[in-house]
Amino acid sequence: METTRHFTATVYVVADGATALHDHRRLGIRIPPGGHVDRDELPHETAIRECREETGLEATIIPTQDRRIETETGRPLPRPRRQMLYDIDVHDGRVAHQHVDHIYYATVPSREIDPADGEVGVEGWRWYTPEDLRASDVDEDVVALGREAIEAAGGR
Repeated sequence: METTRHFTATVYVVADGATALHDHRRLGIRIPPGGHVDRDELPHETAIRECREETGLEATIIPTQDRRIETETGRPLPRPRRQMLYDIDVHDGRVAHQHVDHIYYATVPSREIDPADGEVGVEGWRWYTPEDLRASDVDEDVVALGREAIEAAGGR
């Protein structure tokens, strides 16, 4: 069986020392904004678009401190803070579908969530401080990445 892999982008958005997570209806877990990279997009563009669609907020990606290398034929892209490989569909111990996730950290101007039509409503979102994340039943990777994003944004 061949494994299908899709490129995705996730963005941990931070405002006032907290990151926003929503209830994912199908998976039954709490996660940040994100989704599949469209054919005409770069991963960081997906992160910004998904944040806008899912929260109504305009994300500003927190840049890494890499030394930029630019040439006539190449230019740097915003680098994800992390990349993760997630098994999405597993059948009889064999992985059928995976997501190659580009994970970005970003700031947003407020905590006023206003999702686009068809997205998880305001009631499905919650802002988590580092303490909230530690005390939650949110998946371990989301806790670690959320706390790291808050720290990168100058939070606690």
